[in-house]
Amino acid sequence: MTSVAHPIIDVLFVLLPDSVLLDWAGPAEAFRLANQALARVGKPPSFAVRAVGPQTEMRSSVGIMLGHIEPLPKTLRHPSWIILVGNTDESFAPQSASYTAVLRWLRHVGEQLKAGNRLVTICAGALIAADAGLLAGRRVTTHHQEFEKLKVLEPTCDVVQNRVFVVDESAQGSVYSSAGITTGIDLALHMVGQICGAPLAARVAETMVVAMRRGLDDPAISPFLKYRHHMHPALHRLQDAINQDPQADWTLPAMATVSCTSSRHLARLFALHAGISPLHYLRNIRLAVADTALMSGSNVTQAAELAGFKSDTQLRRSRRSVEKLSEPLLGE
Repeated sequence: MTSVAHPIIDVLFVLLPDSVLLDWAGPAEAFRLANQALARVGKPPSFAVRAVGPQTEMRSSVGIMLGHIEPLPKTLRHPSWIILVGNTDESFAPQSASYTAVLRWLRHVGEQLKAGNRLVTICAGALIAADAGLLAGRRVTTHHQEFEKLKVLEPTCDVVQNRVFVVDESAQGSVYSSAGITTGIDLALHMVGQICGAPLAARVAETMVVAMRRGLDDPAISPFLKYRHHMHPALHRLQDAINQDPQADWTLPAMATVSCTSSRHLARLFALHAGISPLHYLRNIRLAVADTALMSGSNVTQAAELAGFKSDTQLRRSRRSVEKLSEPLLGE
């Protein structure tokens, strides 16, 4: 399938003194690793990760000094993602010059967020966005200890509890919010998947040794991300190969060759580590590719061909077998 080229996205992590390190360092690594994965397949980077703030040097939440922080830009490049992160409770200083400067800047660039850019909040970063007047009428989440503070700062926002992250799209712009600290990584992986595709996001998650989670607001987990919560390198290598080329003639022996094992041993490894058979996994990936093609306007015959099915009849048969859980698998 032909991939669509995207302009490089300016990812601006807005830092204040004592910003929680994991709030921004984890997501920043996800974007860096996505660029690395793209480079390995000969593609240009998708993300330009930058740290901006009211000071060129500041202390992090764990005491390590951060330097070479860029000034807050007067205008946003297009497209841009502004990412606001939390501070430690004991150091939060809403009357400080630094905090006031960030609020003033957010209000200045607020209108630019409606032009295809994105506001992202991680943990208590939602409080900063609310204080700047950017969450009026929006649906967001934050750390469970900050729910009441958020409601006080912006009574009109819909504060969603018990969510890993929440996505709110409207004519007023895009607001993405996560519950706190490690969930910023989940949200970053979700955003990587939106731009670079689910298979690449899964590879980044594997590199980071994190489980791919989805917010309860989101659809069921993508087949590209399911069955990847293991640590077996041979299975990940095969799953990557299937995701990248679902049209290939994936017989069980062909899969075993990629995995550098026997067909019988591959079946045992899949059952043990992924909880599914190799041919089940292949079928799920092909159905996901076909579904994507259908949603993009392809007819059934075109979708079947793009996904690696021999005919639209085979595609329909696979679909029925998934729904009924009774018909034989393709190739078995």
